[in-house]
Amino acid sequence: MSINQLEVQQTTLNREELLEKAKGIGLIAEKYASEAEKNAKLSEEVIEKIKEAQFHKLLRPKEYGGQDLDYFTFGEMIRTIAYHSVPAAWLSYFFVIHETWPAFLPKESRDLLFNQGGLMADVFAPVGKVTDDGEGYRLSGQWNFCSGVLWSDWIALGAVAKLKDRSEPEYSMYIVHKDDVKIINNWDTLGLRGTGSNGVLVDNVYIPPNRVFKMARVMAGEGLGEDNYDPDYQIANVPYMQFFLMGFQFIQIGGVERLLDIFQSKTENRIRIFNNGQNEKEAASSQRVLAEMKIQLSALKGLSNEYVEKLTYYQKNSMVTLEEEEREKLFATRGYVAKSAAEMALRVMLTLGGNSVFKTDPTEMFLRDLITVAVHPTHLYEDSLAAYGKSIFGFKGNPTW
Repeated sequence: MSINQLEVQQTTLNREELLEKAKGIGLIAEKYASEAEKNAKLSEEVIEKIKEAQFHKLLRPKEYGGQDLDYFTFGEMIRTIAYHSVPAAWLSYFFVIHETWPAFLPKESRDLLFNQGGLMADVFAPVGKVTDDGEGYRLSGQWNFCSGVLWSDWIALGAVAKLKDRSEPEYSMYIVHKDDVKIINNWDTLGLRGTGSNGVLVDNVYIPPNRVFKMARVMAGEGLGEDNYDPDYQIANVPYMQFFLMGFQFIQIGGVERLLDIFQSKTENRIRIFNNGQNEKEAASSQRVLAEMKIQLSALKGLSNEYVEKLTYYQKNSMVTLEEEEREKLFATRGYVAKSAAEMALRVMLTLGGNSVFKTDPTEMFLRDLITVAVHPTHLYEDSLAAYGKSIFGFKGNPTW
């Protein structure tokens, strides 16, 4: 345990309560896991449990009900849910972080989005087409992978276009209400099926200027804007994208931790009829596999704790941009954890054998979920390690992550 983690446990009064709520979400999601697989969405009981926990409000500005949620507790909340259900952890994580970008909007839009009380979704991919209609903007396009869209009131969608106060096109998120989008039911995937991450279609929808999240400017360190009402807001004092992406590694760690427990339990009760009836827990091969993966898991936890220690340091020192090598090392950390967790999940399956391949077996579901998490573009292994390597030698790395 690091010194920072010890300090968090001593000063965060609601930590145990938050983790207990997280466990409750995970347990009910696990109960309905087969239903979620079949329907390609979490059950409404799980969503209601997420809403009841009020996690989505935790990282809002304090004016709108937020708290100073430390990143260690946040990561532990997501890991706790993922131990029981990777899809539920995915959505719980997204519902929290999606309520940070409204903080960067003008007050009128902040009030509208936060006070309405519904959940929020987004798609970062800048695939939309934007035109300036004189008063505001018109947005059209189709975005896939909109996690949480089935239960969200507001949706932020990426596009590159010229805004009224700048001369060059820039990357921004255009915020629409669910009534102005058509959901495309195309979520039929290998894993993460319970997230219901369907596509959305938008056709010439009006976007007022105060409902544009100027992502490129925030990433460049421009902050909250002229009507900054809370200069101490924690998310305005860290590199936004590196904060926004911090939780994926905790989803993966929680899932693979569950798989190792499944592996141990199944191995202890496994009799190998083709190996002279040997109890598999006595086999040196399975003993070695479990020992090695437990060490790997500890290493992944260490890397993720280092990541949040850095976020904590950035916040304390109001560091909103990073040197290239520092930024890309965080990208590489996310990529390394993603690839390692997916490979460990596959190794569990390959070692346990055929009894774990049946649909709805936890081994099979967690494996598919962890592979699917690992292919998210914000932590693709080859991209992230190549970008970090370039930065070490003084070159520019990935332009976004």
